[in-house]
Amino acid sequence: MNKRKLIAALIAGSSLLYVPAKAQTPQPYQGVVGKTLAESKEWWPAPVKAPAGAPNIVWILLDDVGFGASSTFGGLIRTPTFDSLANQGLRYANFHTTAICAPTRSALLTGRNHHYVHVGGFSHTILSAGFPGYDGKIPADKGTMAEILRENGYNTFAVGKWGVTPDEDATDAGPFDRWPSGKGFDHFFGFLGSQTDQYKPDLVEDNAHVPTDGRHLNDQITDKAISYIAKQKKAAPDKPFFLYYAPGAVHAPHQVTKEWSDQYKGKFDEGWDVYREKVIANQKKLGIIPANAKLPERNQNIKAWNTISADEKKIYTKFMEVYAGYLTYTDYEVSRVINYLKEINQLENTLVFVIIGDNGASKEGTYNGVINKTTLAKTPPEDEAIKSNLAAIDAIGTPEGKQTNYPLGWAQATNTPFKLWKQDANSEGGTHNPLIIFYPKGIKEKGGVRTQYGHVIDVLPTTLEFAGIKLPEYIKGIKQDTLQGTSLFYSVADAKAASRHTQQYYYIFGSRSIYKDGWKAATAHHPDYIDATGAGKDSVSHGYDKDIWELFNMNEDFNERVDLASKNPEKLKELKVLFDSEAKKNNIYPFIDWDDVFKRRIHNIPPAKSF
Repeated sequence: MNKRKLIAALIAGSSLLYVPAKAQTPQPYQGVVGKTLAESKEWWPAPVKAPAGAPNIVWILLDDVGFGASSTFGGLIRTPTFDSLANQGLRYANFHTTAICAPTRSALLTGRNHHYVHVGGFSHTILSAGFPGYDGKIPADKGTMAEILRENGYNTFAVGKWGVTPDEDATDAGPFDRWPSGKGFDHFFGFLGSQTDQYKPDLVEDNAHVPTDGRHLNDQITDKAISYIAKQKKAAPDKPFFLYYAPGAVHAPHQVTKEWSDQYKGKFDEGWDVYREKVIANQKKLGIIPANAKLPERNQNIKAWNTISADEKKIYTKFMEVYAGYLTYTDYEVSRVINYLKEINQLENTLVFVIIGDNGASKEGTYNGVINKTTLAKTPPEDEAIKSNLAAIDAIGTPEGKQTNYPLGWAQATNTPFKLWKQDANSEGGTHNPLIIFYPKGIKEKGGVRTQYGHVIDVLPTTLEFAGIKLPEYIKGIKQDTLQGTSLFYSVADAKAASRHTQQYYYIFGSRSIYKDGWKAATAHHPDYIDATGAGKDSVSHGYDKDIWELFNMNEDFNERVDLASKNPEKLKELKVLFDSEAKKNNIYPFIDWDDVFKRRIHNIPPAKSF
């Protein structure tokens, strides 16, 4: 028997120096090696296993969804799957992201602030910079959730949008250490960039680009996710898995079949002002905002719906119908994963986090909406944009609408009850997103609401605490840095528990803020910039020392309607000093704003060598 085991081990290439999850250095051989087999004693290290009863883990991260879009958080767009998960789990109504996609993803995956893990902006060549906070390359000592769980006996799968592979590494020649496979995932199927055509995606499977089959990307990634789970459970029924499900939806281009968009025909004819009023009323009924909450004034330059032309209303409602159908369709694709887990009797022991948006609603659709754009030129005059969109209205939502994105009035509406939007790290409209936690085996209260302050860096430590897993001291021989997130586990059984995440900075392209114990100081460096393509009103670049700071008491004014800067200058000064301290600690300096980004685009300036 011993001889057969030894021969089998040698044929399989087994290593007698295999390192189990809890070991930090290779274990010394603990058997006995004699001159003959009879004089020897075999030994194998114990195989890596997850803790007994450890849950399957599913993270679902949507893209560019405002707080007030989904029906789950009071919106007028149907999301029955998310409704069901929230009604059987918990809604977290005071949860935050970083205000833009790649920083949010890097913070989520590592449990650390985005600048601290080098993704202060993007990993794209022209949007990164050669400084520790901006080179776009997550360091190996800041391991991802997938790396942590794989060290603890999990299989790990990712599908959909990745967004944190540097452009120069994203070819089939690699290197692959910053692809999903290099960051702890056994399998990946999706795209590496920030956005892609949903019918002709820049598709990757594991470590190679592959052709698409022409179906909608959501359909493809869902099939692949179910396939990964099915194969793993067939081979190892008791082994838990981690699935990171991150569709490109509902980031532009908004593309979905008429089967879904036609469900919303005529549903938004009352316009974005009525939408806001209906949603804030729904949110009060759900108990996710204060009962005395009021809407902020319309964002700058957003017209009242009753003042726009019939042509504008026709175009703008079409944009919103497609967006709504896209979100409902995405919810449906998530239901396929959830229903499959139920079919195979795994749902009861599956811990699900749903983050409805990696930032606030997108402001990149300009005031008139976008169908196709081919240059970085400024937005055309309004009458030209309306005429052009009206002529191309049938392309909205189709494969021919390659840049489809709704107008800013709808972005404001789907951000209800907040002001401003994506990219605005100074505002809740950029950073305040819904979170759902669902775990039948571990959450007894059904449909509860939690108002404890949370941030995307908290999801990783919360997940680990649910699963009974600690951060390894080493991953692949590299000593790991500490986490910066705060587990939300304490709040699961106690709705009234005091917030433990009491301090958080935000910074994206000059816009910045600092939160501390219910107070928030914030400033917008370029308040008039509309989108990353240069569309919108020009702004005048000026020194950061001239930026105008605002001060809000978030305990009494959760959606930032009353600026207290002039009434409490000492508190503002205190918070600005704190921001500077956090900036130094987290690699925020040097400040980089959109002017710097555009200089790189226009002049094709490559970034300095990365750190």
